[in-house]
Order: sequence, then C-alpha cells, then structure tokens
Amino acid sequence: MDSSPLLGICLALLPWLVIGFLLFINLTNGKPASRPESETGSDSNPMPEHGPRIIARDHHQLSRRQMSDNALKVLYRLKDGGYEGYLVGGCVRDLLLGEKPKDFDVATEAHPEEVHDLFRNSRLIGRRFKLVHVRFGREIIEVATFRASHQAVHNNDEQHGKQSDSGLILRDNVYGTVEEDALRRDFTVNALYYSIKDFSIHDYANGLQDLDNRTLRMIGDPEERYREDPVRMLRAIRFAAKLEFVMAPETEEPIKRLAYLLNDIPAARLFEEVLKLFLSGQGETTFAMLRHFRLFESLFPLTHRFLESEQGQAAERLIVQALRNTDARVKRGQSVTPAFLYAAMLWHPMQQILERLKSQGVPPIPALHQAAQEIHQRQSQASSIPRRFSGTMRDIWELQYRLPRRNGNRANQLLEHPRFRAAYDFLLMREASGEQLDGLGQWWTEFQSARNEQREQMVGDLGSGQARKRRRPRRRKPKSNV
Repeated sequence: MDSSPLLGICLALLPWLVIGFLLFINLTNGKPASRPESETGSDSNPMPEHGPRIIARDHHQLSRRQMSDNALKVLYRLKDGGYEGYLVGGCVRDLLLGEKPKDFDVATEAHPEEVHDLFRNSRLIGRRFKLVHVRFGREIIEVATFRASHQAVHNNDEQHGKQSDSGLILRDNVYGTVEEDALRRDFTVNALYYSIKDFSIHDYANGLQDLDNRTLRMIGDPEERYREDPVRMLRAIRFAAKLEFVMAPETEEPIKRLAYLLNDIPAARLFEEVLKLFLSGQGETTFAMLRHFRLFESLFPLTHRFLESEQGQAAERLIVQALRNTDARVKRGQSVTPAFLYAAMLWHPMQQILERLKSQGVPPIPALHQAAQEIHQRQSQASSIPRRFSGTMRDIWELQYRLPRRNGNRANQLLEHPRFRAAYDFLLMREASGEQLDGLGQWWTEFQSARNEQREQMVGDLGSGQARKRRRPRRRKPKSNV
C-alpha cells in the first residue's frame, strides 16, 4: 500500500499538533487564565489583566471647571515639556463623590529634578520620599514621580528604595511606570488617574467599583502593606471615617494585630497624622475607631492608660466633647488649633501628675508647671507637640486655675489675656462633659457681655474673698522728759 497519502496527512497535521502542545504547556506551567474561587477573593491583586479600565470623557462627570486652575497649569506644562502627567488620588476620588477636594496632586513620569527645572516657583522636598512642591500664592501643587515596587529589578543596589528586615520602608524613590505607580498606592479608590490628554479617567485597581460600593480596600496584601508603612493603618481609619466607607474584611483584619508597629514611627510624623485624624471634621468617629482598633495607645499612651482606669469615663466625656466642638467648628469653616485638642487629650493625665506632686509637698503653681513639663516630655516620645502649640496648651491649663479667682481687678485682667478665649471655651467644655464647677462658665459668659457697672456689681457680689488689710499701727512719738 502506498504510504505517501498518509505521510502527507501527517505532515499537514504536524503544525497543529505543535500548537496544541505549546498551549498545553502554557496552561499547565504558565499563569492560568482564571483562578479558583479560593484565589480570586477580594484580597487578590485588583489590577485588571489587560491594563487599566479607561473611562472616556463622555462617560464620567468630571469637568476641568471643578479642578484647580493651578493644577491644570502644572499638567499642561508637563505635557508641553514632553512628560506624561495625571491628576491622581484623593482629588479624583473626591470629585467623583461630589466633594470639593482639599488639594490637588499630580503624578508624572518626570523625575523630581526635571519637574523642578520646569517650574521656577517650585522646590524639592523630602529624602525618604522625594517630591516637588509648585507654589502658586497660597496654593501648593504637589508633584510626585511615578514609583515602582521595592522589588523592582532596577533597584538591585537599594540606592533608591530600601526596606528594613521587618518590611518597613526606609527609602522610597524607586521610579517606575504609571502602572507600577498605581499598584504601589494604598487603596483602590486612590488609584484613579485623570488624563489631561483626552480628559479620561484611568482606573488601575477597580477603584470605581469600590467607590460605587463605598468600600475601602487595600491594594495588594494588606498585612504586607501595613508592615511596609504602619501609618497606612491610620490612613485606613481616616479614610473610612471621612468617606463613611466600610473597610473590606481583609483590609480591616490585620490592624489590631499590627497596631504595635506604630511604635516604630517617628513622633514628628505621628504628630502630622494626629492633625489629619482629628482636625478634619470627623474627630469623634475617628476617636472611636482608633480605640476599637487599638491604635490610640501609640498616639496618646498616657491618655490611653487613664481611659482604662476607674476615672476613665470622665476623661472620655471630655475628649468626646472636645472633638464634637472641633468637628462643628470645622464644618462651619472656623479655625481650629492642635493646642486645644492636646489640652483636652492630656488634661486628666496632667491633673493626675499634679496631684501627685502636691501630695509630695510641691506648692500648687510650681506643681502645675512641673506637671505640664512632664506631660510634654512624655507625650513627645509618642506623637510630638511642637513648642508653638505646647505653650498655648500650658496657658489653657494654667488659666483653668486662674478663672475661679475673679476678685478685685482680676476678672478684667483675665479678659485681656491673649489665651482667655481658648481657656473660656475649654472651661465650658469641662462643664459640658459633666464636671461640676459651680456655674463658673455661666458667670464668665455673663461677665463678657456686661457693661462696666454690671461687671463691678458682679465682682462685688462675689465678696472680697480676702482678709481685710490690717492697718499699720501709727508709731507714737516718744515722750519727752523735758
């Protein structure tokens, strides 16, 4: 039998057999097209397999009219300079939620030195995380270079990025692509990029879906990301409170276990985080969440110990009242000061030290000064207090002991004190928290609005409160013997 027809058929099928063999190898040894349900849960890498989801201008509500003119100037200057640039992070997120962004950040492929060369009104800042601040009057546009993971192949010598043995980021200047930059951001809703080229939104981590579901989800493995930078745990609390989002279970779970990692963060950096946590309008909710997740102890260890004591309820009422007042002022657009917040947080621990010193025989005023100094030193080891705020905090405390002393001309003199208003507000807050002060707050409220004659009457009604001055006896002239 002639085998040539059979040979021809085999030769014709050979390419298809090779292709089938290669596909089989790819499916068994390569990355599978889909993963089992156990591997595709919400804690998997949210990066879309085929690049970002791009939402064209006609399919989203963002408009350049909503954006900072200065941020747009930065983007256009980068574009004219031949660099890729985007609005990124919180500003895009807040605009999509219908909120007014607090600031506008830009991400670009240009290195910090290149950005600095483009803008004469800019300055380089940071070592651990190098940035460029472009100043337009009072507005600052922060420009960051796309960053890559610390495991990037171009960081073999750890010249630009470095981690400690525990995973803590020590240096973070490994530059990369926009895709790499998106995946090293913290939460999916912060990995949204607005392009100035075609006014589209680039979603690299399914952030739009989480935005619609009001879910806060960490990009990558949450525990690993928290170990890289423990401050991300504070950011998770802050964003959940601010946005009124629910944390994804895998994002929430490690926080209590890893709360102790905050003890390795510099006190100066934690001070900045305290301001963001408590002075953004959601302080009361944030305080409750910090305590629930065991993060508060690292920020205010003295206060935490007092809250856990038998007298803790009084301190908690005062802190909650202070945070309510602060939240209300923020919502009304009024100014707030960290000194007032720290004065409330540390008032009861300070009084505890004060009573100890007085029991040791230290006079009241020196005891107060020593207690304030000890509180400042010990608190500064956790979240530091700059001197410009610690001085005001001490004045508020000292005036709490002077406000009850209103006799003579003291009341009028106290009204002239530069910290009187802050101390008066603190006094009212103490009363609102349940502290019994014999109507002192009401007296000062009426005294401020009274006329001079009424003020004299109010002070007179208090009584002198002082012993009458003893008249100096007149010296008698010696009798003359003449």
